[in-house]
Amino acid sequence: MRLRPILGPHPLHGVLSVEESAAAIGHYRCAEERMMRIMAGWIAVTPELAAKLVLGRHVGECAQHADGWRRLPGPPARPPSDAFARFLDRLESPRGRDQTPERLVGVYRVLKPYLTATYELHLASSNAVYERPTRRLLGQVVGEERAQIGLGVRILLHLVSSAPRLEERADRWEAELTAALEAAGGVTPAVHPGRLARSLPDCGGAAQELIGLASPAARWPIPGDLKAALDEHARHLKAGDVAALEADLAPGYRERGLEVFKVVLRVEPMGDRIVAFAKAGPDRLVRWRLDGPRGAAVLTTRWERRTDGWQILDAEVSPAEAP
Repeated sequence: MRLRPILGPHPLHGVLSVEESAAAIGHYRCAEERMMRIMAGWIAVTPELAAKLVLGRHVGECAQHADGWRRLPGPPARPPSDAFARFLDRLESPRGRDQTPERLVGVYRVLKPYLTATYELHLASSNAVYERPTRRLLGQVVGEERAQIGLGVRILLHLVSSAPRLEERADRWEAELTAALEAAGGVTPAVHPGRLARSLPDCGGAAQELIGLASPAARWPIPGDLKAALDEHARHLKAGDVAALEADLAPGYRERGLEVFKVVLRVEPMGDRIVAFAKAGPDRLVRWRLDGPRGAAVLTTRWERRTDGWQILDAEVSPAEAP
């Protein structure tokens, strides 16, 4: 999109020609569709529940925005340049389980703010007479994108506030991506990548709701002797001590239980957290989340108190989709 001087006072004269506006819409659709696919692909590799939920929520809105651009007349969706396509490839590149800050930075502190500033300028430059459908969609998209940025940035701040090194990583990645976006020229030379949307709506309540869903219960009512057995069992899992794990199993369940534990050990668990605890008659049901360099798993076990202590009567394992 290239801005030209206003042609004159007549209401049918505008800053953007019809051709320029249509070309810009094709670029917007391309950017929204690619961003939607990137965010959807990140959901599976993002372990933090609040970040996973915010990505999932906003993928749907990105899809609606892309569909809105598709419904307006104009050329097919295409990137404004090969350099911009390469910028999007770079934005997508953080796919490690420990790279959630970089993922959120790329979307909520670089690309979405830049697109929002671009949409705002297009809205201000559009013709109120013959571009009413475009103006209506731009107004809707700007409001929703700004709300998305506000929520995403607050989730990001929650994630990086625990360690200065995470904040440094986030700032460094933002600088790198912003430079790459500037070098690529963005979707239009009319909006410099440094002109980003900084005044954000108050999304603190929504952010705290998502953060709260990821917070574990303050205390499970676990008997002291069972808590000691659970702590010991968790140490056996993290150590990969098969002989000790076998001793945790009731005699009639050892063969089947060891098969379950072999699946758990494939993730090489390094971190453990009890995510559910319940009483089932005289037994207790305990569910763990176990995280390791090869993934995460949810282990559900049924414990029975015997004369020689607590032992596992049953166990099952499933992949973990969220922390």
